[in-house]
Amino acid sequence: MAAVTRYIGWAVVGIGVAWVLFVYFPSLLARIQPNTPPGFIRVEHGWVYVLGGLLAIIGLILLYALLVTRINNMRHGRRRSPFPLFGQGLTHLFMAVVILLAYYPVLQILAASFDPRNTLYRILPPASDNLLVRARVIPDFSQLSWENYAQLFDGFILYAYQAVLMTIAALSLLIFLTMVVYRRITGDDRSASPYALIQGRSLTVFAILGFILVIFLSPEQFTGPATESKFVLWVRNTLFVSGVTGLVAVLLTATAGYAFARFSFPGRYPMLLVFIFVQMFPGFLGLVATYFLISSLGLLNTFTGLVLAYTGGIISFGTWVYKGFLESISRSLEEAALIDGASKWQAFTLILLPLSAPMFVFIFLLQFVGTYSEFIMANLLLTGVDSWTVGMGLRNFTTGQFSTKWGLFAAAAVLGSLPILATFYGFQRYFVSGYTAGSVKE
Repeated sequence: MAAVTRYIGWAVVGIGVAWVLFVYFPSLLARIQPNTPPGFIRVEHGWVYVLGGLLAIIGLILLYALLVTRINNMRHGRRRSPFPLFGQGLTHLFMAVVILLAYYPVLQILAASFDPRNTLYRILPPASDNLLVRARVIPDFSQLSWENYAQLFDGFILYAYQAVLMTIAALSLLIFLTMVVYRRITGDDRSASPYALIQGRSLTVFAILGFILVIFLSPEQFTGPATESKFVLWVRNTLFVSGVTGLVAVLLTATAGYAFARFSFPGRYPMLLVFIFVQMFPGFLGLVATYFLISSLGLLNTFTGLVLAYTGGIISFGTWVYKGFLESISRSLEEAALIDGASKWQAFTLILLPLSAPMFVFIFLLQFVGTYSEFIMANLLLTGVDSWTVGMGLRNFTTGQFSTKWGLFAAAAVLGSLPILATFYGFQRYFVSGYTAGSVKE
């Protein structure tokens, strides 16, 4: 019966594809209006075709639901409605449309990053037989080039020891990905398996070597004449600032959250209310005061001043989240440690800190992701080109009204997003668990 249902599904899909290829698109091509402004493709009543195509897909889903339900009812001698199956089909269609709309800009920016012409405005449409390409719905991939990416690495000098470390880091990452794929294929979810040990150690080696490469990357290695040749240095600056900010945020929120969760002292409740009130106001309201304080400390155009400015924004939220997490842990664990002779500090460091590792990862990643693409504060405090962050570097490509380097901007955006995408993908479960754990109270 499953095979029959599958064949019906493929038959419906085949009918839909044949209709699109031999009926829908030929009728659409016949309605293209030739007398349109240069660089544009106009189809008469195009919205009708879009809406009609969507309704046709819904009709095919309904046809599939009716056929499958009718066959199942005849086989099992029962009467069931086709609308639950039809509802599932509509849900999948809605998800497909959402995914298409979400990833369509990614396709466009990837195409722009490989376009050496550095412009989004062209007088004439691309010379292609494909209607979607000529209408610029689908990017023109006929002139792909690595020129934009090459300009970002122009004049970059890689030392010998860095090349060795990068090779080892790449091999470690390859081993990690291989172990991930192998464990998913074999269903090996044991944390004590040798493959899990190899996976963990390879990821640790990759993280340590990546940290070393980021720390010891110097501005003297970037000798390119153009500003965009320092893009890798901007990524290094951003990773350094975001990483240090995340570590400082974990340190401050851990101690503050523990104090508010486990101790009673005068002013405890008013201070918690102050933390809530601080979250009510957007951060740019304090830019003038922040600039004055950083300037008074002599920390303008320094990473130290930027880290201090960033760290203040996470303390209130992180303290509340970690306080809620600690209140979900029974006090009996600490009381047992105190009975055994441990001090308050030992109970905190030896008992609570290991249990709080997922929450600390969540707070670190929250701060890391938030500061990685931040622009306003960095633009206010940093002035030298060698100290720019990724956000400031991207703005440099869009400063002129008619001189925007769209190709370089797209290539830099693609490369600059890789670290944050890898970090978010690797630790995304901590975001969900951190949000839920911080809202549970004993």
